[in-house]
Amino acid sequence: MKNIIIFGAPGSGKGTYSEELVKRYGMNHISTGDVLRAEIKSGSEKGNEIAAIINKGQLIPDDFMLRLLADTYDKLDKDKGVIFDGFPRTIPQAQALKDMLAERGVDMGYMIELIVDEETLMERLLGRAIKEGRADDNEETIKARFDVYHKQTEPLSKWFEAEGMRHTFTWKGSKELMLSEIFAFLDKE
Repeated sequence: MKNIIIFGAPGSGKGTYSEELVKRYGMNHISTGDVLRAEIKSGSEKGNEIAAIINKGQLIPDDFMLRLLADTYDKLDKDKGVIFDGFPRTIPQAQALKDMLAERGVDMGYMIELIVDEETLMERLLGRAIKEGRADDNEETIKARFDVYHKQTEPLSKWFEAEGMRHTFTWKGSKELMLSEIFAFLDKE
């Protein structure tokens, strides 16, 4: 299986759809959000720094994220393919990931872009904040994360387009419908 970069705004379902892809195809899954939250939970100095950055709605520095990803990636069975969930978020990160994978003789694979309207995203994120008690999901921080996404991350979709990797899937009100479209695409590849 090829690698998959799952891409979309905060709350678009990157983690949810990644889990479904893991179930169906047996792929590895690297969720930068999960990795970062685990570091924060550890209470380490690095974790406290990460928490301060995330609570402001900002992105983690590229060099730190790439080292973390490379270490995590090197421990996985690459034959199964890897889903990158939450990374890359900028063009320099995408180029760095491409280079890191090329050093290991692997290409980036597919970029699956989840397109969801902002009203739905806000509802999801506020609901998740209540359900999971996530301090990084309050209305002010969510708006800051949307702003960062539009300015820094969204332009990356054009980079993936130029690389011939971008495949878009638009929310039509049903997780099952969106999943069936993603599965249909991957099954024919």
